[in-house]
Amino acid sequence: MLVNEALLGEVKEWRKQIHSQPELGFKEFKTSSFIIEKLQSFGIEVHQGLGGTGVVGTLKNGTGPTIGIRADIDALPIKELSDVAHKSTHENCMHACGHDGHTSILLGTAKHLSDNKNFSGTIHFIFQPAEEVLGGAKAMIDDGLFDKFPMDAVYGLHNWPGLPVGEIAVNNGPMMASFDTFEITLTGKGTHAAMPHLGADPIAAGAALITNIQSIISRRVSPLQAGVISVTQMNSGDTTNVIPEYAFLKGTVRSFDMDVRQSMQDMLVEMVATLPSLYGVKGEIDYHVRYPVTTNNSQAYLDIKDAASKVLGADKVKTNVEPSMASEDFSFMSQKVKGAYFWLGVDGSTPSKPLHNASYDFNDEAIETGIKVWVSLIETLLPKTSS
Repeated sequence: MLVNEALLGEVKEWRKQIHSQPELGFKEFKTSSFIIEKLQSFGIEVHQGLGGTGVVGTLKNGTGPTIGIRADIDALPIKELSDVAHKSTHENCMHACGHDGHTSILLGTAKHLSDNKNFSGTIHFIFQPAEEVLGGAKAMIDDGLFDKFPMDAVYGLHNWPGLPVGEIAVNNGPMMASFDTFEITLTGKGTHAAMPHLGADPIAAGAALITNIQSIISRRVSPLQAGVISVTQMNSGDTTNVIPEYAFLKGTVRSFDMDVRQSMQDMLVEMVATLPSLYGVKGEIDYHVRYPVTTNNSQAYLDIKDAASKVLGADKVKTNVEPSMASEDFSFMSQKVKGAYFWLGVDGSTPSKPLHNASYDFNDEAIETGIKVWVSLIETLLPKTSS
């Protein structure tokens, strides 16, 4: 399948425009307006407001299945350090995760399918806000995404540094880990630092807790199962001669298995409740369940694998790759509806910067691959019926 060169040129310009005007989660007002204007210009029915700034474009052509394709549209609170002509014009905000590329690819796919209509059925183009930590997918679902737009299946992609342009990767099973966060408060008894025996030191209890938390993974979770607990912040005290009253820890918990995820949560809660007491300190935890594991449905995995193989070649479709401990709120969608999620290669002759890097810029050479896979998927699952 060939993608029109004029369309590719347009999509690349759209991508640069979106990149230059990044917006944070649930504040993607200009981005949503841009998406709406483009979809309407393609003759696609537009629905807005799901999840706040979410947009759904609906394209119908005859009878057949209904398929959803999702792109995330938000940026990150990072000051861009790259020197490209289309760099961010918004202070401390940039598309460091390539969502500008995802959005542009989906817009290009929508235009191609609207122009050619080589399918029979219904497509919902889902432009989702607030993927970064805020759970925009869940917000769209709570606003009735799958009630208002019933779908037989839903699919998503993410660009992937380390994978060459022209290739994709897709698993039958987990692609991305679950994502939870925790906040621990340790309450001791403040005293003069020269007289520690008169107080109860929350810093000592915090240090012991950080060390022992690692034993959950190394000694209480099977070595055949993957999990991560990382303490990423510890704050306490204001000066050098005072043992403070409080210490605060924050961190994240990740896994590829929902049962392991629950076990790690239970063991962490138990440890916080019991270990600090050995230091005369009270431990309390506020545990936040965030994103589920992003796991591909077996049939939806085959849908992506087969459609991509048709247009890229089977050798360009990588399977059974190591899943990532990063997370993705597409998981909320694929929990509700049969779904699959794949990685799109972006490494050209020069390797891509890592995701969330202040110098990251989506590789426009990957746009054609993304459009080809989406179009092939639609034309495979929604074959045009003879008139």
